[in-house]
Amino acid sequence: MAIHASDPIIRAGLASCLRDDRRIHEVPPDRLQEAAVIVVAVDSADASALDLLRSLSDKPDARFALVVGRQWQTDIAAAVDLGVRAVLWRDSFTPANFIGTLLTLAEGGGSLPPTLQGTLMQQIQWVQREVLAPRSLAASGISPREVDVLRLVAEGKEFAEIATKLSYSERTVKYILYGVMKRMRLRNRAHAVSYAIRAGLI
Repeated sequence: MAIHASDPIIRAGLASCLRDDRRIHEVPPDRLQEAAVIVVAVDSADASALDLLRSLSDKPDARFALVVGRQWQTDIAAAVDLGVRAVLWRDSFTPANFIGTLLTLAEGGGSLPPTLQGTLMQQIQWVQREVLAPRSLAASGISPREVDVLRLVAEGKEFAEIATKLSYSERTVKYILYGVMKRMRLRNRAHAVSYAIRAGLI
């Protein structure tokens, strides 16, 4: 992991929490891109935290843990999109919680305070209701009729059987399946079925 803090005292304090834990190795600040997790201490009044995250790592799989004051406000969905996987409040910070959070992130998990989880859920619900539902899409980007076709393909049904089952023409079934494959960049029917299973769609 790596630590970024504009205040050297805060940075030293965070680093001292990890000094005796052999499970966590700190990467020097000039090698942030090599870190599995980047800890960022943000001034509670800093409204440009998202810009800071973009400047620290442009890796698509970057994972950030933020240490912030409770006054900190941002678009939490945008923060998650940039790689924020954990937020620790300054006023309830403990070394044990800090280390536990870092280990959780290293294993692919996340840790957001309940209030931020609630805000994120509200944002997701709004996107589903106002953006996706009017276009007959789910959060996965797959419509209900596309899920129906994928499920029947997974069962080994031929296009003619799927068309009969769903009351579509065979041409429509092909159009639906190939539309999903093109949009999701899936190579073939087996890849499409595999994607649907991994995404929990079928």
